[in-house]
Amino acid sequence: MTCAMAAILAEGFQWWWLLIAVAVIVAIVFLAMIGRFIKLWIQAYFARAEVTMFDLIGMSLRKVNPQVIVLSKIRAVQAGLQLTTRDMESHYLSGGRVPNVITALIAANRANIELTWKTATAIDLAGRDILDAVQTSVNPKVIDCPNPTSGRATIDAVAKDGIQVKAKARVTVRANIERLVGGATEETIVARVGEGIVTTIGSAESYKQVLENPDLISKKVLEKGLDAGTAFEILSIDIADVDVGENVGAKLQADQAEADKRRFQAEAEKRRAMALAREQEMQAQVRENRAKVVLAEAEIPQAIAESFRKGNLGIMDYYRLRNIQADTQMRENIAGPPAGPKDDTKS
Repeated sequence: MTCAMAAILAEGFQWWWLLIAVAVIVAIVFLAMIGRFIKLWIQAYFARAEVTMFDLIGMSLRKVNPQVIVLSKIRAVQAGLQLTTRDMESHYLSGGRVPNVITALIAANRANIELTWKTATAIDLAGRDILDAVQTSVNPKVIDCPNPTSGRATIDAVAKDGIQVKAKARVTVRANIERLVGGATEETIVARVGEGIVTTIGSAESYKQVLENPDLISKKVLEKGLDAGTAFEILSIDIADVDVGENVGAKLQADQAEADKRRFQAEAEKRRAMALAREQEMQAQVRENRAKVVLAEAEIPQAIAESFRKGNLGIMDYYRLRNIQADTQMRENIAGPPAGPKDDTKS
């Protein structure tokens, strides 16, 4: 009986130590799991960020970086922002930049700019830099027009007198938080300002008017409301430089005169070719008429012979005709050859 009791006690003792070993192992695993979160939990606890240990473990299971969320929550709480941990986790899982959004909200709160968490996260998820937008809203940004990276140094336009004017402008803009989502970017501002400068210079009567009053460009461009539909609000447009370029009007007139000259030369050459062709036609017609005369003269002896046979012409009439012909030929020899076109058939 004693041996049986001893065996039972020994077996119970072994199970007891086994349970203790399992409990120790579980405790070690638990401590290993929460050990990495103890520092974050302590930071959140003393900052009154209301982040529990179970929240930290849940973040780890949801593949969320607890350090990013806790530190962002601490900053938000210290700045007086009412944000929940779930909102930050949701934005993090959506691919957003939580620290960037928190910094932007703190900066907007300090600058009395109305910016909600929903608007800030929407702007961030849209690919815009919300922090840069808030900073631009607080500290206006200067944009060069034209953009130096475009390869152009000035905006060139021609006044009504034909003189080219080269201008360079600087546009001071402030970000419009409400229009950041869906609003046009800086490139649109630069393009619209450039178009306004070209229109203003082109409507000037003389380049001197532009040089005397460069602010005329700024006033007319600002009146057009070029910031409509963009993510910015134009505060001012300053003309940094105005130079005189080429005399485009004179150059165009010279080119037009040269073109007219070539056209007139072509028309003159056409008339000359037509005149030469007409001359050749007239010469051919003269030769044709002369051939007809020769043919007619060749029929005269036949006609005379026919008249002799019929008795219509006597011998005395024939002699008088010959005398007349001789007199006519003598007079022609004395007077010289008649002036007229050269007969190419004799050459």
